[in-house]
Amino acid sequence: QVQVTESGGGLVQPGGSLRLSCAVSSSTFSDSIVTWYRQPPGKQRDWVAVINSAGNGIYVDSVKGRFTVSRDNSRSTVYLQMHSLKLEDTAVYYCRCDGHWGQGTQVTVSS
Repeated sequence: QVQVTESGGGLVQPGGSLRLSCAVSSSTFSDSIVTWYRQPPGKQRDWVAVINSAGNGIYVDSVKGRFTVSRDNSRSTVYLQMHSLKLEDTAVYYCRCDGHWGQGTQVTVSS
């Protein structure tokens, strides 16, 4: 059974930074594509960034240049480094790996 666990969310001021982690219990993690999603209050869940097994990331336009996705296969973990956070980045952030979702971690950007 694959388990996905996000962490690292919190309250940050506009312009601040956070690093989210997505820990995955899977024997095939190094071969897996991992996707970060977010769901703002009252809105649908949309993808934010995806990283393939080679470590290449793709981003939605709204976060390009501010967010960086990376992975550490030795730790079975994917990271989402977020800089220059904006109010509109406020959301619950989810990680998805091989069809399995985590419980999400709340990111709140507020002054």
